Amino acid sequence: MGLPIICLVGRPNVGKSTLFNRLSRSCQALVSDFEGLTRDRQYVEVLLDDDTQTFATIIDTGGLTNKDNLVDSGIQDQVLNALEESDVIYFMVSSRDGVIGLDLEIAARLRKLKKKIILVCNKAESLNPTLAAEFFELGVGEPILISAEHGQGIADLIDATLPLLPHQATIEELGEIEGIAVAVLGRPNVGKSTLINRILGQERVLVIDLPGTTRDSIYIPFEREGQKYTLIDTAGIRRKRSTHEKVEIFSIIKAIDALEKAHVVILVLDAQTGVTEQDATLLGMISDKGRALLIVINKWDGLDDYQKLEVKRKLEVKLSFVNYASVHYISALHGSGVGKLFAPINQSYQNAGGQYPTSVLNKILEKANQGHQPPPVKGRRLKIKYVNQTGVFPPTFTFHGNHLQNVPNAYERYLKNFFINALKLTNTPIKIEYKSGDNPFKDRKNILSARQIAKKRRLMKFVKKR
Repeated sequence: MGLPIICLVGRPNVGKSTLFNRLSRSCQALVSDFEGLTRDRQYVEVLLDDDTQTFATIIDTGGLTNKDNLVDSGIQDQVLNALEESDVIYFMVSSRDGVIGLDLEIAARLRKLKKKIILVCNKAESLNPTLAAEFFELGVGEPILISAEHGQGIADLIDATLPLLPHQATIEELGEIEGIAVAVLGRPNVGKSTLINRILGQERVLVIDLPGTTRDSIYIPFEREGQKYTLIDTAGIRRKRSTHEKVEIFSIIKAIDALEKAHVVILVLDAQTGVTEQDATLLGMISDKGRALLIVINKWDGLDDYQKLEVKRKLEVKLSFVNYASVHYISALHGSGVGKLFAPINQSYQNAGGQYPTSVLNKILEKANQGHQPPPVKGRRLKIKYVNQTGVFPPTFTFHGNHLQNVPNAYERYLKNFFINALKLTNTPIKIEYKSGDNPFKDRKNILSARQIAKKRRLMKFVKKR
């Protein structure tokens, strides 16, 4: 049996994301005074009560409005989907604003759902009961006064929630989310959310032909053919000079955080614009983190044959520094090529988390040395004695020897490519570390014997005569 679901709903800027963060003990949802910041559904599993070990899934939603525009209508569809999933609804209002017309409209819509509703009156720092009086007219029960920002009244809210939950989920039911974490990264409006929805087979994230619609990183667990996955839909990363809003800067931070948590990254490029400077920057970021990488060229069906040849030619040049990554041509909108992504995702995960025997690695090292000896540096020949694996995600190999702190970049690239090819790693980079042996006589003074001293004196006399 799954966890009970609690949905946070209300008009914009009443503190839904602040309460979401308070309950989840995190900063997973972006919080700002800017209205309409939350646009997609955000999920988190939380421990509501320590004594009973009761867990629940909390859903943060975008603010409901009465505006009739593309973004707001998409948000309202998302909210309605979340309400259908929920067992308990937190209807949030603001004690500072009092009851306004939009609150009355939302209350009327919620009453028709026949769901269990808790009226949450936020921004009531004093918790004065007189603040709740006017909210009875909403007709959804007695208000619970809280201050999500300061953590006041949260215990009362949870006490009111526990009896309404359909079942008491235990810690055994929760467990850890298993599976392959796949981050979908790319510039704004390249089709990341469309690809996510196509993979899931449902309109899980908001899709609008408007750059920057996704701002939070959305974590979506699902299962396919017995394999568990967690898809991470990230905010589109813009160039620094384009990040005028503080919110956009936060989105970049959250996308980088998603990259840290991912096992495999799908970088989505727009076939019609090709590889841009910003795409190259993202590739560099992914490469530095050592994440397994698939490059997806979206909107491929919109190109003619000549354009497709040109795109492929340019990709070979601009993507040469991530030559370990495979390139896939898809149409997220129509679904062509999307199903073929799962095989390389699974293989990349296995490669990136693989454990390779030391004996196998040293046989590869021997062949690498035969093909190309380490070059001399500062008059000294580098000597690599052996190699062993010291990490995964990415596979990390430590080379032991003498003077390895001076290994040239060109030779390191040679070693990386040689090991990637020998181990048949697909879409997976490797990380190389070096450990040089210390000279045991480095700090010891050389004491000469009487015979050595006499020999040194004779030599010095001969040198002076010459």
